[in-house]
Parts: sequence; C-alpha cells; structure tokens
Amino acid sequence: MPFAKPRWVVFLLPFAVYTLLGALEPASEGSTAAWLGLPIPYATYPLFYLLKIALTVVAIAWVWPGYRQFPLQLSPWALLIGGVGVVVWIVLCSLERWFGQAFSLGWLASLGGRAAYDPFTQLADHPALAWGFLAVRFLGLAAVVPLIEESFLRGFLLRYVVAPRWWDVPFGKLTPLAVVVAVGVPVLYHPATEMLAVAVWFGMVTWLMAKTRNFWDCVAAHALTNLLLGIYVVAFGQWWLW
Repeated sequence: MPFAKPRWVVFLLPFAVYTLLGALEPASEGSTAAWLGLPIPYATYPLFYLLKIALTVVAIAWVWPGYRQFPLQLSPWALLIGGVGVVVWIVLCSLERWFGQAFSLGWLASLGGRAAYDPFTQLADHPALAWGFLAVRFLGLAAVVPLIEESFLRGFLLRYVVAPRWWDVPFGKLTPLAVVVAVGVPVLYHPATEMLAVAVWFGMVTWLMAKTRNFWDCVAAHALTNLLLGIYVVAFGQWWLW
C-alpha cells in the first residue's frame, strides 16, 4: 500500500478538522460562538478563520501522499461546470433570499447562515489586515474547501455507500442511493438559506463525477465556482454569500 496511514484518514481528517474548528466561529454579526463556556465575539472571526485554515492545511499536508492515488488530469468539463455553477449558485441563492424575505421566512436564517464578514467594514482602520484576511479567505474558499469537501464526499462517502470496501470502488461509480447522498448530505451541512442552490450545484458536480470519473475534475470545478463566487462577493459587496 503506497500510503501507510489508514485509508479513511486521507479523506476524513482534513474535513473533520475544518468542520470542528468552524463550529467555533461566530455565525453572523452580533452573534457569538462559545468555546469552553467562553464567548467568542464576531470581531475575532478573522483569527478563528485563520486558525481553521492553518490547521486544515497542516492536515492536508500530512495526508497529501494519499491524494496521489488519483491521476492528476483535468478535462474541459470541469471548467464548464465550474463556470456555469457559479451563475447557478448566485441566482438560486438570490431567489431563496428574496423568497424568504417576501414571505417572511426569517426562521430559515435561524437554522444557520454565512458569517457574512466584510473585512473592509470590520477592519476599516486596518486596511493591511483587511487585505491579509481577504487573501486567507480566498485561499480557504478556492483551494482548501474544494479539496477537503470533494475528498470527503466523493473520495470516501459516496464510495462507501456503494460498497463497504469503498477503497475498491472505482471513482465515479454511482448507485441511486449514492446520488441521493451526494445531494442530501451537503444540504445538511450548508446553511438552510442555500438548500436549493446546494442541491442543484452538488447535483451538477455529481453528474461531472459520473461523466469523467476524475477526482481532480470535481475539485477543479468546485475551486472555479468558489473562486468566481469570491470575486463576485468582493466586487459587488455581496458579503451575505460567504
């Protein structure tokens, strides 16, 4: 076996580190999270985000040899899905937001939302820190998250659904249950206000997975969507989207 660590470590450890540390972040302005009974104010969001990304990168580096089991190649389909995906995401999230406001469904937001941290407002007196945080935010958004999320969901979970000996399941092989899991599980760990966007976008990448059977296509599509989304957020001040 080329990678001596347990097979599941490659796919679960970075995602687990990111998710557990993410639980420490204040969800929105005016809110607080708690750690060991101590309140964590919204103003400390950049510090906790930096900690989360740093430790996740350490975890990725530790398991990196395990990713070499997937041939490093890309197809044009990844760029197509990534580019179309950002439009789909923005449109559907905007529709869901409008629908929630129009029909007074504010309770959806109470089920979870984005931190919506605007560094140019929160760190107005420290522009260098604002741009530094933005750089880290883009690193997390466009590099770290696509890799760890696709690793967990498609590298491990969907293959485990197909067969208990998941490491023997070829990447891209799907069953009806695996398709349901591919869409349903991300809905559970994303904000409730993005349910439709999450379901459609992850459905698109699941199609890409079945089409090319290439792990790095899924990562690249995810990275491109997130990168373009981040550019859109900063360019138009749509901080509620992240």
